Amino acid sequence: MNGLDWAVLIGYFGVMVGIGVWSHKRVDDVSDFFTAGGRMPWWLSGISHHMSGYSAVMFTGYAGIAYQYGITSYVTWSFPIAIGIAIGARLFAGRLNRLRSRLHVASPLEYLKSRYNLPTQQALAWSGVLLKIVDVGAKWAAIATLLSVFTGVSLNQGILITGAVTAVYCTVGGLWADALTELGQFVIQLLAGIAMLVTVLAELGGVSALWTVWDDLPDTHTQPTVGPYTLTFLLAYLFIKTFEYSGGMWNQAQRYMATGSAHEARRSALLSAALWFVWPVVLFFPMWVAPLLVKAQKPDASDSYALLTEHLLPHGLLGLVIVGFFSHTMAMCSSDANAIAAVFTRDIAPAVSAKARAWSHRAGLVAARLSTLAFLGLSMAIATQVDSPAFAGIISVVIKWVAGLVGPISIPFLLGMLPVFRRSGPVAALTSWAAGLFAFWLTNYGITGVSLQIQIVSPVAVSLVLFALIGLVKPEDTPERDAVLARINSDGDGDGPGGAAALPLPEQGAPQGQEKPV
Repeated sequence: MNGLDWAVLIGYFGVMVGIGVWSHKRVDDVSDFFTAGGRMPWWLSGISHHMSGYSAVMFTGYAGIAYQYGITSYVTWSFPIAIGIAIGARLFAGRLNRLRSRLHVASPLEYLKSRYNLPTQQALAWSGVLLKIVDVGAKWAAIATLLSVFTGVSLNQGILITGAVTAVYCTVGGLWADALTELGQFVIQLLAGIAMLVTVLAELGGVSALWTVWDDLPDTHTQPTVGPYTLTFLLAYLFIKTFEYSGGMWNQAQRYMATGSAHEARRSALLSAALWFVWPVVLFFPMWVAPLLVKAQKPDASDSYALLTEHLLPHGLLGLVIVGFFSHTMAMCSSDANAIAAVFTRDIAPAVSAKARAWSHRAGLVAARLSTLAFLGLSMAIATQVDSPAFAGIISVVIKWVAGLVGPISIPFLLGMLPVFRRSGPVAALTSWAAGLFAFWLTNYGITGVSLQIQIVSPVAVSLVLFALIGLVKPEDTPERDAVLARINSDGDGDGPGGAAALPLPEQGAPQGQEKPV
């Protein structure tokens, strides 16, 4: 990097902070901070949903998979995500929006107290927060790895720089800042991705390389499933990503909650699915052909894309692509921070502190910002340890830990909204959650030699089967729980059957038994 590249990078950081400061004017209370007050346009929600779904791990871990195995990086990663989001558009997006519009909640998990009970809500909240600290820690480490390749700064310095900039804008501006910066980041990534594609095609002889270059690559590069990424892995990944990207990891749920209606939430989901179907192809092509242009230095080839950009791009344009790396990571990490802050201030803190239950709107907003900072700080601390034996590298954290643990956390949350599972109550939810976590430990650490696809799918499969089966054997449906489900599932975008009295979830600062409409 030279001075021009640094100017582009610093300018990008400055714009992100500026957007955060501007968004501060739109945040008056916790509803604005966590769900944009339900005023976010569907197209902005869709772009934000897309951008918050992947990070610089794509340019490290998945770049290595693309370098070694070819198109399977798309077929077994972004393609099933696109399908999963499309499925979620039908099943979950509208219902998640009604959590805000009809139940008047600001956190995705806030409805679980009435749908199940307080222990269920707390179990899912605490375990999800701990998981996201590890997940986001891996994302910080990924972008810091790229920064070290280009600038020579240490891993810890890179983590501190990116984390500090992200902390400023997402703490000041809340979900509005997240969404607006993600829109800007999408535009930057669009320009950077197209620039990289054009440069690579020019190096390989022009547009015809799109279909002629495959003869010069290994035969396995054109196989949709290869190596550890088998058809079973693909199906398992589709199964998991349908839950994860439909709201199971909470930050995506917030995007649906932030739109004005259930219909707009579904449109948002379909836009995100379309972007996942098309855009990763543009990003992946340079990674697929990278073996013809550079030689990876790391055994897992996670440095291949960084080496490719250094080899091909002129200064200035190199800085733009580096900014593209940052855009994905900062989008995901800031959205996760906002979601975790929502869960902490709305679900965890009120359950453990009487003072938290009496917070005024101003005090709740201060708590939201402080918890955002705390989450970012903890995840950055984890990032410094991401290559320790406990985590076994960046891609291991992302694929195994997140994919393996998302099922036990998301199944009671998401399936609890569907009428077909109305008989599944607290026993089903807690049992499926605990058994799923045990299945993760058993397949990853208790038994040796377990295949990757079994490690990933076992926790979510165990949770799903037990959640449904226990609901049949030990039904726990009650009139109160049925009333909650009726509010979430009735058509239209009004207040729904039963009115506001169906779910007595008080807002912060409001007297018990009253609600403050969002």
